[in-house]
Amino acid sequence: MSKIKSAFENGKAFIAFITCGDPDLETTAAAVRAAVENGADLIELGIPFSDPTAEGPVIQGANIRALSGGVTTDKIFAFVKELRQDVKVPMVFMTYANVIFSYGTERFISTCRDIEIDGLILPDLPFEEKEEFLPMCREYGVDLISLVAPTSENRIAMIAKESDGFLYIVSSLGVTGTRSEIKTDLKSIVDVVRQNTDIPCAIGFGISTPEQAKKMADISDGAIVGSAIIKLLEKYGKDAPKYVGEYVKSMKEALR
Repeated sequence: MSKIKSAFENGKAFIAFITCGDPDLETTAAAVRAAVENGADLIELGIPFSDPTAEGPVIQGANIRALSGGVTTDKIFAFVKELRQDVKVPMVFMTYANVIFSYGTERFISTCRDIEIDGLILPDLPFEEKEEFLPMCREYGVDLISLVAPTSENRIAMIAKESDGFLYIVSSLGVTGTRSEIKTDLKSIVDVVRQNTDIPCAIGFGISTPEQAKKMADISDGAIVGSAIIKLLEKYGKDAPKYVGEYVKSMKEALR
């Protein structure tokens, strides 16, 4: 039974993305705790990568700051283990296939299980190549979370049928970042998903305001926010967790 489902049992889910180690792991820990205390239902932790192809300038900047601060995969594993002493909501890693390959696929995925990471999101892993990770993820009980983009079209049904954990619906083409408006016909994508699976689906990319979050959650099971949170970390640095908490609270209230 996937623990991720529990994130969607408390009404519409608010999912917060935070890059590990920006500006340092202590601040990341405080920001995660502030987000959870203020209603975040699931946390996506970004493992920084030197060439994050899906990311816009905001999250790219966070990756650069984290890497230049000396964060490593092993340090992140130790950090999550400590976080798990009191953070009980589902947590997933968002990273790139190369990070896992270079660490050693089985070693990486088995460690995820050991430190209670519930899932993996790999934006650069094409659906057709997920067999490279899927059997091992299933063996260790770590959900490999699929992404559906507006360009997936006739593949949406197939991706939905085979999905684990939750389905990440990408709201708009291009890279991550806040958008003034989201124009994709997401309702029809969600309709196809609903016809093919009963796992929850959440919409991400471009959501920054409570109004946008509510609009997205009205047609899906939740909203995912990254860049707007990272902007607070960039602006306030070590003082950011307080502002992250206030922001998450306003977003979660909009979803209620």
